[in-house]
Amino acid sequence: MNLHHLFAATQGRSVRYALSGAGGGFARTLLAQTLRTEALQPSVLCDRDLASLRAMLGELGYDTTDLVDCADASDVARARSEGRIALVADGALLGAGDWDILVEATGSPVHGCAMAEEALRTGRHVAMVSKEVDSVAGLHLAELAEREGLVYTTADGDQPANLIGLVTWAQLLGLDIVAVGKSSEYDLVFDPEQGTVTQLDTTVPAPELGALLTLGDDVPGTLKARAEAVSALPQGATADYCEMAVVATNTGFKPDTERLHYPVARIAELADIYRLREDGGVLRRDGAVDVFSALRLPGEASFAGGVFVIVRTGDTVTWETLRGKGHVVSRDGGYAAVYLPYHLMGVETPLSLLSAVLHHRPSGGTDPRGHAVLAGRARLDLPAGTVLGMGGHHHDVTGVQAVLLRDEDSPDDVAPLYLAAHTTLARPVAAGELLRLGDLADADPDLTRAWTAGRAARPVTPAVQS
Repeated sequence: MNLHHLFAATQGRSVRYALSGAGGGFARTLLAQTLRTEALQPSVLCDRDLASLRAMLGELGYDTTDLVDCADASDVARARSEGRIALVADGALLGAGDWDILVEATGSPVHGCAMAEEALRTGRHVAMVSKEVDSVAGLHLAELAEREGLVYTTADGDQPANLIGLVTWAQLLGLDIVAVGKSSEYDLVFDPEQGTVTQLDTTVPAPELGALLTLGDDVPGTLKARAEAVSALPQGATADYCEMAVVATNTGFKPDTERLHYPVARIAELADIYRLREDGGVLRRDGAVDVFSALRLPGEASFAGGVFVIVRTGDTVTWETLRGKGHVVSRDGGYAAVYLPYHLMGVETPLSLLSAVLHHRPSGGTDPRGHAVLAGRARLDLPAGTVLGMGGHHHDVTGVQAVLLRDEDSPDDVAPLYLAAHTTLARPVAAGELLRLGDLADADPDLTRAWTAGRAARPVTPAVQS
């Protein structure tokens, strides 16, 4: 994206957006930044708890006299005719407002898909924040947007869009990409004096890490020992798998293993870890998408949930020059890591909204395909009648381990993880088995249709036109 041209296009123009899940954390960051983005205006904000939404908007500095609680479509139309912001608790009322693009941030597969589909069918663009929706219905929504001449895009500021953008940049430069990925949400902070490791607000003993702060010659062995040292802390969040599914769909990079590698790694080690096995790294093949847990000492800079690409270096002199400037190059000089140590959530999302509406360009991939499937394996024997609830910060599914399957390893009847969310099992599923479509007694029919239609419309190998 040429940011100068995008900035020029905003002069004297305004982009209006609707926002679902408007009371959530991501939404707050976007609403806060909107106050500082002259070319952007909120039109209709949807959240179940309007009182809390109104209070949050007041905290951010919105004029509360400009906020109107709306119970029906006529209320929404009236509020917008007066230039005020309509607040609605029912997503079905979003369409009554005047806006250009929907920011879908509910995290609800069923409701998010329905709102995105309705937006596209009524001539509005969609910026998808809800990775849960994208992992099931993204191909269908992308196909629908293309047919309608609209933009369906991931949202800048979230890790999938940031990583897709970094991959596109590297490909444009002709870099030989071996792997792409991101760090998990929370760093592992090792305190050598105390012999403890802290992840967010949890601290556990991990004195063994003191002797494992360098990789040594046996990279897999060191990584195994580190994983054992921090095993008391959770690793492998469902949200990470979901985000990498979105990246795989939009880039063609695939998981090297269905549980991902999740190495406990220091930033300076990435180019040594994400090498092929024959070169001493962990990868079985090129083209991997993965996640690592960032290990650092107190006071060291965080990776901040950022994103990376691993490339083969090519000219030795060039990359030794870059090593000297502080870039991460493997010890043998054959690989390098290029990374962005940040994701700013909704603070960056205005770029996606302005680009989609003013330039008709997505922030994400332009030809998403079913390269990988976010699926689930039963953690334990699940009897028929089990309700697969979805909840928690990472939207885990009850009794199910998220896995990321390569398309060629995915059974035709595999159930995407978030189609299974909130469903009831029609039959028993043994521990370790994949969830299949036939296992779900009451999957939402519209979401099921979106899944099957998207996979059919956008196969990995596009049909040859005669």
